[in-house]
Amino acid sequence: MTGRIHSFESFGTVDGPGIRFVVFLQGCPMRCRYCHNPDTWNADGGKEMRADEVAREVLKYKNYFAGNGGVTVSGGEPLLQLDFVLELFSILKQKGIHTCLDTSGICFTAEDGRYERLAGLTDLVLLDIKQIDDAAHRFITGRGNAPVLAFARFLNERGVRMWVRHVLVPGLSDDDAALGKLRTFLDSLSNVDKVEVLPYHTMGVQKYRKLGISYPLEGVQPPSPERVENAKRILRAGKYGRT
Repeated sequence: MTGRIHSFESFGTVDGPGIRFVVFLQGCPMRCRYCHNPDTWNADGGKEMRADEVAREVLKYKNYFAGNGGVTVSGGEPLLQLDFVLELFSILKQKGIHTCLDTSGICFTAEDGRYERLAGLTDLVLLDIKQIDDAAHRFITGRGNAPVLAFARFLNERGVRMWVRHVLVPGLSDDDAALGKLRTFLDSLSNVDKVEVLPYHTMGVQKYRKLGISYPLEGVQPPSPERVENAKRILRAGKYGRT
């Protein structure tokens, strides 16, 4: 089984608990207006590698993350290469390595039996819920959010632990009413250990220019510290958003 690899990060500290070896997969079906990695969009890009080759690369760094860390597979959108993720996670679990999946959940379909296997191989999911409102989610990403919310419910039913991430973008995802609705949704789940508010930033603008792509949010500034704290207060006031 081979996958398309965008890049590795051998000492990640923001993509799950502890120190993480992060595998960034190539390809994404969404086109988020604030995406800071447009170079991951093309599903035919990156470097083709076998799952066992990636695992060998991971194991070189096991001494650094053993005990309190593990491996996070991110993207792009890793579920676009679900078979590859399954094989890689299967190898890693045999080695006693903590597995984490960083995803938007946009590829999920309940009829696909492979997700049952994924649930059994994944210790933690970092789920990026970009907007609780379907129309707003479609405006931001080009896709509706029904698969995302269904994936959250699926993980909850199977007891897979989850951290929820929400990128706070002025005018797109910082509305108090929508934040309150998102909190209500999170309160319906029992598997959410953490809620992270990620302030929008413009660090990816240079990538757009390099790729010759117009940047959709030209002129939009990061949210103020007050709006960030407001979002944290709303989202973490729920039943499970404790940190």
